[in-house]
Amino acid sequence: QLVESGGGLVQPGHSLKLTCAASGGAISSYAMVWYRQAPAKEREFVASITWSGAIIKYADSVNGRFTVSRNNNKNEAYLEMSSLKPEDTAVYYCAATWSDPKDVSKIRYWGEGTQVTVSS
Repeated sequence: QLVESGGGLVQPGHSLKLTCAASGGAISSYAMVWYRQAPAKEREFVASITWSGAIIKYADSVNGRFTVSRNNNKNEAYLEMSSLKPEDTAVYYCAATWSDPKDVSKIRYWGEGTQVTVSS
């Protein structure tokens, strides 16, 4: 089970850190992925990190502003978001996969999501 936390309402330009906590099993062998879904839009890839942390990928829209990381000892993954924009408003989901992190059909586990709203 994956559970996201840390979402909320934040002003443009500010920062927020999301946490994905896994229970019921270790995530150390999975790549961890963050997706988001804005109202009336499809779910989109945000960032991913391999099990070792050696390979990290970002969507162009967040590259340079967001940082993905993980702590396998704590069974957690993180998404640090800075310089937030109104267009970052969405429900953010964490996910685990053994395959291509950008292939939604290959996601093995999903969290239930946490709302991030960027507004003044």
